[in-house]
Amino acid sequence: MSKVSITLQNTDEGRLLVEAIVADNPAAEVSWMPALTKIDCEDRLSLRRETIEARFGRRYDLQELQLSLISLAGNVEEDDDSFTLAWAQGAGSRKA
Repeated sequence: MSKVSITLQNTDEGRLLVEAIVADNPAAEVSWMPALTKIDCEDRLSLRRETIEARFGRRYDLQELQLSLISLAGNVEEDDDSFTLAWAQGAGSRKA
């Protein structure tokens, strides 16, 4: 398996996004640096809008993620309710 990753700016909003990502992906590995936070996860990483909204205390459009984003590693599958990175086609689909 290969790791996927997301790197976010180390800002107030970025830190809340990191909390949400870790809540949705308990196996994620977080690397804190002065200006950024890199999150690696084996195979796939998913983020749910409702998890972010719980942290932010307001409605959140997943397009807002772009404002804190530095880089991604993996194929992206995105809709109104979730954002998923994986190294496979159909990134958001789980194996049965």
